Amino acid sequence: MSLVGNWSYPTAIKFGAGRIKELPEACATAGMKKPLLVTDKGLADLPITTATLDIMEAAGLGRGLFSDVDPNPNEQNLAAGVAAYNAGGHDGVIAFGGGSGLDLGKMVAFMAGQTRPVWDFEDIGDWWTRADADAIAPIIAVPTTAGTGSEVGRASVITNSETHAKKIIFHPKVLPTVVICDPELTVGMPKFITAGTGLDAFAHCVEAYSSPHYHPMSQGIALEGMRLVKEYLPRAYADGTDIEARAQMMSAAAMGATAFQKGLGAIHAMSHPVGAVFNTHHGTTNAVCMPAVLEFNAPAIADRFGAAAAYLGIDGGFDGFRAFVQDFNDALGIPRKLSDLGVTEASIPELVKGAIIDPSCGGNPIELTEENLTALFKAAL
Repeated sequence: MSLVGNWSYPTAIKFGAGRIKELPEACATAGMKKPLLVTDKGLADLPITTATLDIMEAAGLGRGLFSDVDPNPNEQNLAAGVAAYNAGGHDGVIAFGGGSGLDLGKMVAFMAGQTRPVWDFEDIGDWWTRADADAIAPIIAVPTTAGTGSEVGRASVITNSETHAKKIIFHPKVLPTVVICDPELTVGMPKFITAGTGLDAFAHCVEAYSSPHYHPMSQGIALEGMRLVKEYLPRAYADGTDIEARAQMMSAAAMGATAFQKGLGAIHAMSHPVGAVFNTHHGTTNAVCMPAVLEFNAPAIADRFGAAAAYLGIDGGFDGFRAFVQDFNDALGIPRKLSDLGVTEASIPELVKGAIIDPSCGGNPIELTEENLTALFKAAL
């Protein structure tokens, strides 16, 4: 089977090994002549980044680079990125990397022409209409991990460095014009990043599938996304050069982020404040929280996941699925408790305060309160 395709859902996606070489054509499609490549500190000096800058330079697009991006990007990173964009006279952004590089790159393109602070565009009601849509620069997204799916998303997660709260910033025009999904770019990922990002994609699918909102398209995508992670993440983890496994995981990541248009839930409501306060890896944090959240949501989702378990080839209905998730985590080297990530019992009240105002709460199948979130954090600790 040829793992190459051109897809227009939810945006134009050029999928397949080696397709990073089509970056100049993508820039032309997006109307960019002098793009700024935005990535994170860890990727800036790696061969995949240097090779991509070489492709840009050879096509006469320059080699503009901004890489002052933290693992949980904040408004200070964003201000520096916007300053670099405007000082360099750039006309678009290539968001390159994992979730942090993709999210910050999208926000640089979004904020470069705005006059209001970024927090005015948080994903609350119709706040996105406050933005000057005509001032949003074009975006090309190039994922180098298989997890967040931010390449096909209309939002970014930015941490407020003063309050340590993660905020979701949304605008329809933050959806990249062109996405290049080249699984060869993920070959060098370390095992723990392969596991954490892959389980992030799995969490997106699990929460979308759990959400009570009506969105049958997302429901179907979430189910198949879970299957791809179950089949191919162990292979990618065992052999990072398995290009078929890498490609299927890259598909699953985009599917997870497409599916969660239907909603997220308690897993993300918990992991966002944990990541903001303790600077943990987002996907790994999701994975640690997942067994406790499945247990908590069981009364509302058991029948639904019984059907999913059958599709996924897991015996035992919902109980079998829940047991599979813990075994899956264990096999991929994921810690069993939030305390293993440095989370303390004393921090629970602060984490609950962050979780209860997280937009992800609205997609949980059981209504979240400070009381039951406190119990959830204690169960996951």
